[in-house]
Amino acid sequence: MTLIHDQAMNYVYQQMLQRLLGFFSRAERTALQLMIQRLVVTAGGMERIGDYKVLFIQSGSRDSCYTLALLRAAQLSIAGRAPNTFQLRVASLRMNGVSPMAQDNIHRSYSALFLYDDPRVEVLMVDNREVLPFRHLTPLSEPGREVGRLNLLMVGHRRTLDGPIDLWDDGYLATGEFYGQVARWNSGVDALISSDTLHQQKQFLAGLKRASGKAGLKVSNHPGSGFDPLFAMLDELGSDCYRMLYAGHVQAQWRPAEQFEACRRASFIDIHDMLVSNREERWPLLTEFLGFQPDELTAQLGENEYVSPSISAHVRGLQACFVQGRSYESGVAEYLQKALVLMRRKQLPERLCEQAVEAFGNPAKLSDQRALAAAEAQKSLGLSESQLVCLLFAPFVDNGAGLERFLRQCHPGMLVALPDLHRAMQGSPVSEQIAQWMVDVSGLPVSLIGKLYRMGPVPGVEDGLTDAETDGAEGGGELDNDAMVAGEWSAGR
Repeated sequence: MTLIHDQAMNYVYQQMLQRLLGFFSRAERTALQLMIQRLVVTAGGMERIGDYKVLFIQSGSRDSCYTLALLRAAQLSIAGRAPNTFQLRVASLRMNGVSPMAQDNIHRSYSALFLYDDPRVEVLMVDNREVLPFRHLTPLSEPGREVGRLNLLMVGHRRTLDGPIDLWDDGYLATGEFYGQVARWNSGVDALISSDTLHQQKQFLAGLKRASGKAGLKVSNHPGSGFDPLFAMLDELGSDCYRMLYAGHVQAQWRPAEQFEACRRASFIDIHDMLVSNREERWPLLTEFLGFQPDELTAQLGENEYVSPSISAHVRGLQACFVQGRSYESGVAEYLQKALVLMRRKQLPERLCEQAVEAFGNPAKLSDQRALAAAEAQKSLGLSESQLVCLLFAPFVDNGAGLERFLRQCHPGMLVALPDLHRAMQGSPVSEQIAQWMVDVSGLPVSLIGKLYRMGPVPGVEDGLTDAETDGAEGGGELDNDAMVAGEWSAGR
């Protein structure tokens, strides 16, 4: 019965493969053969391909769905002509702010490619450091949501007031930790495969290094281009990239603990050069075969994968209003203008520019949009508007160096309590009202605010990041960074 079932499933897989190949151009079919050859060579030959396991990270973006289709075509093409094919591990990281649409796109692509029931494929997700089977309808756990909120705040507060708005650097740290650990789970993998451009790879590594510095960790300069030094960096960071921020606080460990290899053996395979079609040519495969539902405006406006455009615009408005003494509307308008510059440099369709203007350029709607963005930030990130403003000022780090300015700008009635606030952050007892105000305005418990207070100045370029490493990535994808405007944003690539 098992043999008959296996034969029937192999027939189904090959039928699906033929339909998938029907969406490929001649150039894509040629690239697929080159990808197969590269995988066979890195595996050590066709006789070893059955023992070779490849890790692919699925974010739900259009490029990750497209690349997964190519990988699946390679896996099934080898299976159709050889006794064995490579094993595939597909993993996604559950985080605050990940849209339901991305989860649905992941599920539809998995279903279209028949990944769920194929024993040659592992389909995984990670929630609060726990490796689980992927379930698209399962929401992020409440502990995972709370940990993500605290991590965002702790890393986000490690910034300078007048520096770039790199509030979302925690995303790089969480993703890096995820890469390193999911590569070691359940006997590990042989290779991580990625279609990111060299620019995108450098941007991620620079963001990871910057976030590591904020978390109190130092990363050496490793040789290699793009993702070549990724795993060496992750080995150096270890399995807990937040240990310095939460020293003395209990944190969830990676689990099931007994299923993690002590040593990581994965290498990196870059297949960006295999993507021969342009993005517009991929839509039939994405939409008709994979069932991908695009959110084009979000894909083009997203500064990075860790925050939505509406929240980004909202934060620019809050910065203008509370930090710079301008109007909220001027901050959103500035965000829009810089977004339009980028979109037109990339020669995107004018209809997308018109959608951006409609979304962020209508003064009559800005009040409603501000309320909607504030509600989205509360729902997806667990942060109120006052907590976002506090994050912009980062008033607690370096012995509360920016605290007085924050109070004068936003909470002048609390200036009289300035000595008490310092005492609270130094660990001395204060009134319950003072302690509760600190929690409400920051979103952090007083003990963690005290941890930020005792941490010194935030590391920057002068503390080990070279110009090459920060090129295109300083500020986590800042819109007003010239290198970034000339390049690509990472979300929805």
